[in-house]
Amino acid sequence: MAPAHKSRLRSPPTRAPLDDLYDYARAPARRGRRRAKRVSITWAVTDDWPKDVPVTETEIDVFEAWFGDLFDELFGKS
Repeated sequence: MAPAHKSRLRSPPTRAPLDDLYDYARAPARRGRRRAKRVSITWAVTDDWPKDVPVTETEIDVFEAWFGDLFDELFGKS
């Protein structure tokens, strides 16, 4: 395990008021990161769903239970 690094305390600016409560400890230095090489990828989207998707009565009941108020607001009460 790496040894713990202690932060050095910095003194507040000379014009800081006495009630300055900021923490003047140094933030730990971040290691530089290399950016990953970007690879150009062309995506192909295919739609293999059938023209009419079957929906059961139970699925309709679930959507009406959860989103009934929203559907009424959008489409009006029937």
